Amino acid sequence: MKAIRFAKPGGPEVLALHDIPLPPLAPGQVCVRHTVIGVNFIDTYHRCGLYPLALPSGLGLEAAGVVETLGAGVSSLKIGDRVAYCTGPVGAYAEANNVPADRVVKLPASIADEVAAAAMLKGMTAQYLLKRTFAVQPGQTILFHSAAGGVGLIAVQWAKQLGAHVIGTVGSDSKIELAKAHGCDQVFNIEKDDWVKGVRELTGGAGVPVVYDSIGKDTFMGSLDCLSPRGMMVSFGNSSGPVPAFEPALLSAKGSLYLTRPTLMHYTRTARELQQTADDLFAVIASGAVKIAVNQRFALGDARQAHEALHSRKTTGATVLVP
Repeated sequence: MKAIRFAKPGGPEVLALHDIPLPPLAPGQVCVRHTVIGVNFIDTYHRCGLYPLALPSGLGLEAAGVVETLGAGVSSLKIGDRVAYCTGPVGAYAEANNVPADRVVKLPASIADEVAAAAMLKGMTAQYLLKRTFAVQPGQTILFHSAAGGVGLIAVQWAKQLGAHVIGTVGSDSKIELAKAHGCDQVFNIEKDDWVKGVRELTGGAGVPVVYDSIGKDTFMGSLDCLSPRGMMVSFGNSSGPVPAFEPALLSAKGSLYLTRPTLMHYTRTARELQQTADDLFAVIASGAVKIAVNQRFALGDARQAHEALHSRKTTGATVLVP
């Protein structure tokens, strides 16, 4: 099969297309022949070494396709099932991948392969952030950074469906209308607006009960200043770099704040949790309340260009690879 591989950590230039054999199936695995592959920011962390992998390695956690072969002991799936996965194993940037059967979910007829590959990881991230990490309630005002990004466009729609007032941030003026069209009530450009002052003014000085921040270093301290007393800082990514070390006493000084650094893997530890999370996502998509925007498509062999587009911060919505 053809697969993207890299032998050393680095920029997008380390990614290359290779012909490699598909390993034999282990017991409990299924071989998924991919139709569409999801591209996510965590892939760049794996590629650059922020989240180290054993090298040489494949890349990618998310794809949709069809079950081609069953490993010993698999009874929950059958050959020909339409499925998707997004919590690994690493290696989705390929024509096929061997995946543990309990990490695969069946796709309902209402969910197209491209939608699944674009939405599984980002959409299930939005699900646990909004409904479990901090359960957003009707009438609450929340701040969501990168509101025009892959997770952001899903999350702000879902937050509106939950009855929240949504303040978003984006990285350029060109993304403001997109964020508003997907549910943001107010949007700040973090490159030029005083967004901390703006959030305080919009909340009458009270601050917000929760900030969802995937940017990291550039926004972390400002995000803390947007929180109301006993508010929750949800740091779920670091696209601008890791958050600098700080004394925990800072959280008490700013209002007895809570800080969490969640990951999807810990919210989908069991097959049951995974399926329930996916089913909730599929239901909100099928209802029409959340629409999935696939705004960038690349051939599998053009994974380098896909990563260059991600780093440029010019992408919006989801990016996919087509094998």
